[in-house]
Amino acid sequence: MKKSHRESEGIVKRHPDGFGFFIPDDTDHPDVYIPRPSMKGIMSNDRVRVRIERERGGERFRGEIVEVLHRAFTRVMGQYHETSPHKGILLDKSFSWGEDLNVTVPSHLQPKKGELVVVQIEDYPDSARGFSGKVISVIGDVADPLNDSLRMLHAHSIPFEFSKATMKEAEALAPEVTERDWAGRVDLRGLPIITIDGKTAKDFDDAVLTETTSRGFHLIVAIADVSHYVRPGSAIDEDAYLRGTSTYFPNFVSPMLPEKLSNELCSLKPHVPRLALVADMQLDFQGQLLETKLYEAVIQSAARVTYGEAQQILEGHTPQEFQHVAQNIQRCADLAKVLMAKRLREGSLDLDLPETQIEVDETGVPVDIMQSERLFAHRLIEELMLMANVAVARFFKEQNVDALYRIHEEPRAEAMQNFANFLKAFGYKHKLSGGHLAKKISQALEHFKGHPKEHILNMLALRSLMQAKYSPNNVGHFGLGFPDYTHFTSPIRRYPDLIVHRLIKAVLYPKKGYSLMSMADLETAGTMTSACEQRSVKAERQIHSIKKSRFMSTHLGEEFDGVISSVTKFGLFVLLRQFDVDGLIRVEDLGGDRFDFDEETLRLVGRRSGMVYEIGEPLRVQVASTDIELGQINFVLADQAVKGPDRIKRLFGGQEEGSPRRGGQTREDSRSRRSESRPRREDSRREGARREDSRPGKKKSRKLGFQRHDSGKRFARSHEDENERPREDSGGEKAPGRRFSFSEAFKSRKQFKVGFVSKFAKKKDKDKDQGEGRGSGGGSGGGKSKPRRGK
Repeated sequence: MKKSHRESEGIVKRHPDGFGFFIPDDTDHPDVYIPRPSMKGIMSNDRVRVRIERERGGERFRGEIVEVLHRAFTRVMGQYHETSPHKGILLDKSFSWGEDLNVTVPSHLQPKKGELVVVQIEDYPDSARGFSGKVISVIGDVADPLNDSLRMLHAHSIPFEFSKATMKEAEALAPEVTERDWAGRVDLRGLPIITIDGKTAKDFDDAVLTETTSRGFHLIVAIADVSHYVRPGSAIDEDAYLRGTSTYFPNFVSPMLPEKLSNELCSLKPHVPRLALVADMQLDFQGQLLETKLYEAVIQSAARVTYGEAQQILEGHTPQEFQHVAQNIQRCADLAKVLMAKRLREGSLDLDLPETQIEVDETGVPVDIMQSERLFAHRLIEELMLMANVAVARFFKEQNVDALYRIHEEPRAEAMQNFANFLKAFGYKHKLSGGHLAKKISQALEHFKGHPKEHILNMLALRSLMQAKYSPNNVGHFGLGFPDYTHFTSPIRRYPDLIVHRLIKAVLYPKKGYSLMSMADLETAGTMTSACEQRSVKAERQIHSIKKSRFMSTHLGEEFDGVISSVTKFGLFVLLRQFDVDGLIRVEDLGGDRFDFDEETLRLVGRRSGMVYEIGEPLRVQVASTDIELGQINFVLADQAVKGPDRIKRLFGGQEEGSPRRGGQTREDSRSRRSESRPRREDSRREGARREDSRPGKKKSRKLGFQRHDSGKRFARSHEDENERPREDSGGEKAPGRRFSFSEAFKSRKQFKVGFVSKFAKKKDKDKDQGEGRGSGGGSGGGKSKPRRGK
């Protein structure tokens, strides 16, 4: 460990108790405890400079904030409580602001009590005027399912309205491609190129053609030429850069580009000419890339094929309307099988976890939740997209130009040791150390193929990996096993792909106004686009949690079969078999026993009964409560479920006499927690707002799951994040997640007495990419999440 500097920059996280933890930019330095007095005026995720010193007689560090470098929030969202005409307050329910927010309301806005509002911050908590802001928009009732998507866009600060300048530029574009547009391009309109996408897709950004030659396979991957229309410095480009990616919710999409581009001019629709940037590849019969040509072209898709239709053709049942492209689809499948076998043979991980598919009606209410079916037709397209991405990355390397790569670093030794412990606990006798690590992991997972714990182990492996990101420093892609890899295949929905297209053209067509980028600019773009991707992935996971909670609220009291998907000190997460939904059984709901958490084997063991709960164990559970606002679901064991009035008492905050305290707390901890739940200031406005919240008839589900200060709440959300399938492809690259580790600072809980954090839980809020996806639909009517292409 490096010796700490006197001062360091980084991000600060605010604890509900008022103290904080500083996460230095220096990844070799542990997190730093920030005492409560130094956190005055500081909000969670603020970027700060901290003076650090080592505490006496130990390895822990303590810090003092000396300067706020950048505020994390400029806008916030919350429930409005009126205090006087045109004035109100937003309560700091998440305890991430440090104090409540006083707001003024313009005369043209009239929010009602309890409605969600968006507030522009005008003065921060350390201001002499106090924490204050102005309401700029009203979202509406938090209970209305139609507001879920809008609420998540605001909550994660995802831009969703295009500027007037952008819309003006989009409207000025010609409605169709003309001969003038394709002058000087390679004409591929006579080839039987096809698109294969989901049923609800509206943007078709890639088309494929595979032919066999005496040398092997000839593969053409044509990608919509977004860079022809979106030039650097334009209003459309500025809006796209701020978004970084399209964001996909159930039956809703916030696109990166205006619909005239994403759903029209840049969508490779059948039987109409479209501009494309082509990766033209020659491979041998073993899948080895022999030659790549990149060029601008004009294509005309011969057919728009869905995954289901492609699968039908592969199974020998070709509909009449696809007879003219059936051979192309069969040859694409042959090549995909060769590429996949080669990739797995060379050490690529194959964590093909199913995605969650949430069906919602026109009112936003979820009507079914299931695991989406994975067909070989999905993998066919994914393998061809992977090959195109590799070919383009090698092109940059051969041309010796700085570019933007998709990188995935090797996992940390500690994470791999934890995963090795999981495998050992499940009966796996071989070691992961020594030799090719990715191959070792693949062999371990293959050992459990078809085993009841296969799905759980795939999730544990995924959580043990690093997060993938965009960077000009090409360190390769560990999960896929590629030394050179980039993102080229989805410029409609990913800004890094648009950057890659421009770099290709800067090399091939320098006279057309495209230019290369400096390393500094590429590093900035990599950081920005990685953060945007992380932001969208978190929003997508949270909307899934909310929709799942809405769905399960209609099944309160019902019993389901499930399997333990995760074990923590505060309880068990159980994944239902009937629906792709998981929820928490709190440790105090496991019976009258006290349970010890075995961190090495991820088990809860009863002190008196010897009862053991471990990952992969089947359980029958009853749906006890839901919290739609937070997206949380609580179960209880079906054979211990409390019926009638006693059940109601427990669900709404009561506790049976003689039951163990929450999480095995000491009496002192319990008193401390009770004191935390009391108001910290006798602020009449806040107290009035609280009294309004507690009036009869108000929804009480917030009390059902977690205490506000309970560390279980934090890691419940972390767990839900990890168990959601990212928009990634079969290689297993998850979208990047935030760096959020309290484990170092919590190593001595006797000194802090603030909770518990296991090494396993430390990983759960990270997104460790192994395969990437692509969403369907380019405009506001998009709909379902796209199949994963091009990791």
